[in-house]
Amino acid sequence: MTASSLALGVPTWRHPEFRRGAADMAGIALGIAAWGLVTGVAMVKSGLGVPLSVLMSLTVYAGSAQLAALPLIASGAPIWVVWATAFCVNLRFVIFSAQWRPYFAHLPLAARLRLGYFTADLNYVLFMRRFPEPKPAPEQQPYFWGGAAINWFSWQSTSLVGIFLADRVPTEWGIGFAGTIALLGLTYSLLHDRASWIAAAVAGCAAVAAYAMPLRLNIVVAIAAAVAIALLIDHAGPKRKGGVA
Repeated sequence: MTASSLALGVPTWRHPEFRRGAADMAGIALGIAAWGLVTGVAMVKSGLGVPLSVLMSLTVYAGSAQLAALPLIASGAPIWVVWATAFCVNLRFVIFSAQWRPYFAHLPLAARLRLGYFTADLNYVLFMRRFPEPKPAPEQQPYFWGGAAINWFSWQSTSLVGIFLADRVPTEWGIGFAGTIALLGLTYSLLHDRASWIAAAVAGCAAVAAYAMPLRLNIVVAIAAAVAIALLIDHAGPKRKGGVA
């Protein structure tokens, strides 16, 4: 139960913003489910085996990192290479953390760790669209948990289905692309000004230009390029009151 729910005297799951967060995430749950299914299939077909695949799905809970690490695990790559690859792929969560700091920095460490574990790309996108002003509010945690609950269930349920039915679901179907489309659609909704459009375009171009890099380092290059151009635009643009760009 969160502090905001305690203040209202109701459990988190009964908070109106919990239902709103769940409803917003339910609209894109099909894409998440497709992505989870193809990840579950890929884990087993890479030779990881059902028990380890289930353990990886429940503990790692990071589709992009899982898909990036699987070929390395299957080929017997050194463990440091696997860790480095997962680290690079998940660097975007550093950006998420920095953006969420004004909202959640006041919470106890245990609460922030729970939020961090259940954070996903689409949770971040929906949350920022719902709360564009960077300041804490009582309804933010219930909204987060509503979306996180749907996201986690959609992912884990279909990932487990993919694990147990891997031999019946051909990877050639390419159903994981549905998750990518869902993420692209939500990202598009956040591009509300010239700076965000330019940063997104630069990131896309950088990712494509660096696609041949090993360990999916093109993702790191894209993040660095987007952050660099955003900072450049921010410093070159007019300053708001209080000296904040």
